[in-house]
Amino acid sequence: MIVGTPVESYPQERRVALVPAVVPVLTKIGMKVLVEHGAGEKAGFSDAAYEEQGAGIAVDRAQLFSEADIVVRMHGLAGNSPARNADLRFLRLNQIVLGLLDPLANPESIRELAETGVTAFALELLPRVSRAQSMDALSSMATVAGYKAVLLAANLLDKMFPMMITAAGTITPARVFVIGAGVAGLQAIATAHRLGAVVHAYDVRPAVKEQVESLGAKFVESGLETKEAEAAGGYAKAMDENFYRRQREMMTRVLAESDVIITTAAVPGKRAPILITQEMVKGIRSGSVIVDLAAETGGNCELTRPGETVEVNGVSVMGPVNLPSTVPHHASQMYARNIAAFLQLLAKDGELHLNLEDQIIRRTLLTHNKEVVSPLVRELLGFPSAAG
Repeated sequence: MIVGTPVESYPQERRVALVPAVVPVLTKIGMKVLVEHGAGEKAGFSDAAYEEQGAGIAVDRAQLFSEADIVVRMHGLAGNSPARNADLRFLRLNQIVLGLLDPLANPESIRELAETGVTAFALELLPRVSRAQSMDALSSMATVAGYKAVLLAANLLDKMFPMMITAAGTITPARVFVIGAGVAGLQAIATAHRLGAVVHAYDVRPAVKEQVESLGAKFVESGLETKEAEAAGGYAKAMDENFYRRQREMMTRVLAESDVIITTAAVPGKRAPILITQEMVKGIRSGSVIVDLAAETGGNCELTRPGETVEVNGVSVMGPVNLPSTVPHHASQMYARNIAAFLQLLAKDGELHLNLEDQIIRRTLLTHNKEVVSPLVRELLGFPSAAG
């Protein structure tokens, strides 16, 4: 089978779904690798580097799609809007599409995929089981985002992060408050701690307290933590507005004492909960920075504007989008390893094995035989619970 990766057409996307280092891994399981000309250039991977590892180079997108049995990519059709119609036209019956296809936020794009006859898999729907950790692209990209969020804040903050004892006196460390201790939050905690800040963190899931403290941060106790905030599979679960109101009341005091606030609270397929209101921002010290990692799904701060930095009462509110793309070399390496691990599960001796008894394959499968087969996506589309 030939596995191919195209140039990503999402605006300002610099990552690539396969890197040269994984080509031998895929060759070993009987696959050939085809890369569209220039696909890896923005991430620092030349066509020559792919060829040195045994990959072929497609001269254009049409060749890539016509020859590839499996197409691996960063984004789904909704994310690749400039090439949307062209890519749909290129897709063919029984071709496999694999990537972060955003099925819960864009179910209509999955219906369009089904109509082409492709068999599509979404890495967002991986079950949170130990066997799937090597394939967990969401965690990989969240790691990059959490790291970069701290660097963005440090660059904009009017203070230095570490404590310094100088001839001019002692500089006290910056205080960082991380809201949400998932993968992105934990990486933000670790990065801020390494830079010398005093770090506090909060999460509604009481089980993460130990992880927070192991990274050198203090866990903020609120009395609101609940096991009910974690849905099946380990993902966050939406709570009611009364819960979020009480949470905001608790956080107001901590926000007033913080120089940097990093928010990471997101619920798959839903709008991000508002954790910081405009009124709460008034109580934050002028010169402080909020980095809202939930900006792409509406933001955790009421003032967040996706892709922009706004200043209100001297507080900078950053709404970065697609942060992993700003570290394209390592983000691509991590993502490509996730892809390779999934393909090793999916294919044996160069042949596709659609084993629906395997929960990883079953849960990530979106479309097959011109049907939307994912129960989650069928529900969003208003389809009957089972295909056929």
